[in-house]
Amino acid sequence: MNRLTTPWGDFALTRFPEHPRETLRAWDAADDYLLGHLGGSDTEPTDLSGSVVVVGDRWGALTTALAARRLDLVDAGPLTQITDSYLTQQATRANLRRAGIAPDTVRLHSARDTPPVRTDVLIVRIPKSLALLADQLHRLAPGIHPGTVVLATGRVTEIHTSTLKLFEQILGPTTTSLAVRKARLIFCSPAPGRVRTPSPWPHSYALPDGIGAVSGRTVVNHAGIFCAERLDIGTRFLLRHLPHRHGPEHVIDLGCGNGVVGTAAALDNPAARVTFIDESFSAVASAEATFRKNVDAGTAAEFLLGDTLNGIPAGTADLILNNPPFHTHQSTTDATAWRMFTGSRAALRTGGELWVVGNRHLGYHVKLRRLFGNCETVTSDPKFVILRSVKG
Repeated sequence: MNRLTTPWGDFALTRFPEHPRETLRAWDAADDYLLGHLGGSDTEPTDLSGSVVVVGDRWGALTTALAARRLDLVDAGPLTQITDSYLTQQATRANLRRAGIAPDTVRLHSARDTPPVRTDVLIVRIPKSLALLADQLHRLAPGIHPGTVVLATGRVTEIHTSTLKLFEQILGPTTTSLAVRKARLIFCSPAPGRVRTPSPWPHSYALPDGIGAVSGRTVVNHAGIFCAERLDIGTRFLLRHLPHRHGPEHVIDLGCGNGVVGTAAALDNPAARVTFIDESFSAVASAEATFRKNVDAGTAAEFLLGDTLNGIPAGTADLILNNPPFHTHQSTTDATAWRMFTGSRAALRTGGELWVVGNRHLGYHVKLRRLFGNCETVTSDPKFVILRSVKG
């Protein structure tokens, strides 16, 4: 746990899920810079009494600090957090409680929810995905008015000319601050009379041939999901080597993204019941759209939002397919992969199988052998390896 000092007090903040040996902070210099500016460190304090919308908050640091500030305001408008991450929502709830703030004082919206009809202060933490930023700005634009304060922040490495052009094109004239501790602020002045255009997302594309049951099929992608505009090479490699199964099995597409792997499993084995799981709201929505577009109506499937396999009863899965991420925002970490592997062992029945695709250098076989007592290399190429572990 670490403490963030703001103009309105100190806050003990953690990521989610909380881990006693966690070394990564729940906030960074960009969050600190933005909160200091709002509190008047370099100019007049920003009026936060209206409708405030926080987009892309990583672990709830911005939302928690602003919620505390607004406790002293009379008749303040709503405070809304918009995120595509289930983990962010859970971290925000925990950090609000830790600060003595009831979580229901903040409206926690997903990136797929209808945005507020009016926004007086818009705060944006620049996401890794430029497409997600564009989609969010398009969706929020109808609620922006000429008096809206629009302020964004990010690490210097996250803010590019293309980032500023998006704000210019969608909302209005945009400038940046000087860098402070490798972070910048973005200032945008909404232009009156700006023509509002709808978001171009979701986006669909046809899959290539030679990748098994989904060859030539169409996938649907909401903004911000992994490889939303083309099939990534790791998933392509896995699709070419998926196991051929038969009968009424329970198959889980863990970290499903656009759902192409789980959809391939369903097409290959129509008797299977497939569960799609991801912590991204947009990923789960994409997976369901992809599945419904390619599989016969009425085919059984579940689409779950959550932290790895926490919602799956123990010993109920026959096959789990997984392409684990090795980044959390800008941090390289195997924490998510480890939770996925340990959760998979609990969820699988005896004799059930976990199939994992990953970069060869990540060394997943070491973790899998430690957990399962076995790990077989199904196939590999110079970049990727597919591993198979069986629950004994």
